[in-house]
Amino acid sequence: MAPHEDQSSAGVRGPIEALTASGLRALTGDAATLPGPGGLGVRLAARLRELIRAGGALRPGTVLPPTRAVAAEFRLSRGVVVAAYEQLAAEGFLAGRQGSGTRVADLGAGARPAPKAPPPEEAARPGVPDLGGFPRGRWLAAYRQALTAMADGDLGYGDPRGHARLRTGLAAHLRAFRGADASPDALLVVGGAADGLTLLADTLAACGRPRIAVEDPSSPRTRALLRRRGLEVTGVPVDGEGLAVDALREPGRLGAVLLTPAHQYPAGVPLSAGRRQALVRLAREHGVLLIEDDYNGAFRYDREPPGCLQGLAPDVTALLGSVSKTLAPALRLGWLLAPPAWAPRLVHDRALTHPTGHTLDHLAFAHLLHTGDYTAHLRRTRRRYQSRRLHLTTELAAAAPGFTPLGTPGGLHLPVALPPWSREAEVLAAVRAEGYDVQGLGSCALAPPPPDRPGGGLVIGFAALTPAAITHLVGVARAAGGPPPSPGAPPPPG
Repeated sequence: MAPHEDQSSAGVRGPIEALTASGLRALTGDAATLPGPGGLGVRLAARLRELIRAGGALRPGTVLPPTRAVAAEFRLSRGVVVAAYEQLAAEGFLAGRQGSGTRVADLGAGARPAPKAPPPEEAARPGVPDLGGFPRGRWLAAYRQALTAMADGDLGYGDPRGHARLRTGLAAHLRAFRGADASPDALLVVGGAADGLTLLADTLAACGRPRIAVEDPSSPRTRALLRRRGLEVTGVPVDGEGLAVDALREPGRLGAVLLTPAHQYPAGVPLSAGRRQALVRLAREHGVLLIEDDYNGAFRYDREPPGCLQGLAPDVTALLGSVSKTLAPALRLGWLLAPPAWAPRLVHDRALTHPTGHTLDHLAFAHLLHTGDYTAHLRRTRRRYQSRRLHLTTELAAAAPGFTPLGTPGGLHLPVALPPWSREAEVLAAVRAEGYDVQGLGSCALAPPPPDRPGGGLVIGFAALTPAAITHLVGVARAAGGPPPSPGAPPPPG
């Protein structure tokens, strides 16, 4: 390797070394044999990351070979190598500028790379999408088209169910992409899933069926909303197949069961086929309404997402969905697909409380559905979120042993079990002090464990995090979790 003078701003001074493509291959091994999950680019980036952390041949200042030379040596496309270099540059492991090559950055002795800027607002909050990826141009064009094409009558109070054009487009979308049994007449356009749940809760209370079962663990905010509307909340355990139907007590007293079958919050598991069938039988036998919050139903990364429960039992299932996870929470656009027996009452109550909707927003969203821009946006974001989830799991495996990802590859959040020598409250305090709005698994339980109990877990929203922010978050969590106890040390109390 030939010495060169440092011309970069990477913080390296004095002679540096240039690595050849064949030399890099000798360090990493053949591309086809690189270990780990993901494609070749992801695995190449992971191997380089390991070598940089270890020091040795990839010391700070080492110039990496050009991407074309690496691609030729490894028999890869240049795009794969460029993606690996860009990933490591975004994380802070590589640095360089035009004309001076890409080189290993100086991370300092044992230092972890940190984000170049503070994490964005609401960073790592479960369920928050990448707000920077909102298709502003497409939405603006759709809004202009809606304003231009809408009839004068569309500026009136309109149908309390929402504009017919949006309900027609939504019904087609839900049939095609969620396997729903959907018709425009059964749909109500609401102001997000929480707005639809409020409408259902008020109707349950008014009908004298105020007892509702929820998954345990589940969202504390959702449970608070239900109690605020006067419902009695009871918990049902969740395991690897989702809600444990056999654990439902006194189903004849229940008005409804609220669940997240596509990707349970926070455990991240889908409701199994057997559980779906058992739940439907129970609902029909006892007259129980199933409320399906299609939370993150659009996002599954290892295969196509499972169809919605409503498609299996439209007579006893109300489907809730929104664009809060797919576009942005600020739009306040959602839908409620009601069973035939419930629809007239829900429409009547909706007309009393919301005599008109946000028609311009309805027509703009209908335009995105009609043109295919919405489904194209979903494809783009699905790829982006899959990459970020993979980066998070890779970082946890490499830098935070004992931190165990849970659930299936889907959604916008990753549940992580903490090692038994750490404490959830301490890790949460550390990551929140850095600006990451991570949730504790303990707070999702109906009966939260004591704060000093060892272990626990985190619920990390990864969709809005850059690779560098993910790396930094994992480093902070690992440091707060502490090192594993030495052999022979007594177990932590708890």
